Amino acid sequence: MLMAAGGMDTSMDSDLHWAPDDYMSKRLDEQIEWYDKNSSRAQSWFKRLRILEIALAVSIPFLVGYISDETPAMRFTVGLTGVVVAIISGMLTLNRYQENWIEYRTTCESLRHHKFTFLAKAGPYSGDGAFRTLVENVERLISQENTKWAEINEPKKKEQSHG
Repeated sequence: MLMAAGGMDTSMDSDLHWAPDDYMSKRLDEQIEWYDKNSSRAQSWFKRLRILEIALAVSIPFLVGYISDETPAMRFTVGLTGVVVAIISGMLTLNRYQENWIEYRTTCESLRHHKFTFLAKAGPYSGDGAFRTLVENVERLISQENTKWAEINEPKKKEQSHG
């Protein structure tokens, strides 16, 4: 059984023959919903953390102006602010919020494109075998996304097991 980035089963049981309506609702729509939700979540995290990172980083030069012999705690505050900026930057890099946002959104919109092109009986979905072509195209998209996800996350697992 293959699992999608979100832990969803991506295998197509060879003994299972999907009716177009079942495939649309139980497979395609669920995948579109998953990619849409996770794209929005990644976008939200990316923007919140980036705004916080920028706000803290620009506050450091301002706070430095208040360091004096009478404000020894200000040195600690400035140093701590710099550490928090570095932690946020590391989180943005490690968790790949921006990349996931864009990749998931791209996959979501590609899946929607195939769905609506199929429903309109247009392009590659205009003749005989339209449903088979839809399934092949959708499963190829999902498989490509899963492969990218695995390639990116496998190095993390190897690093964690060695560190």
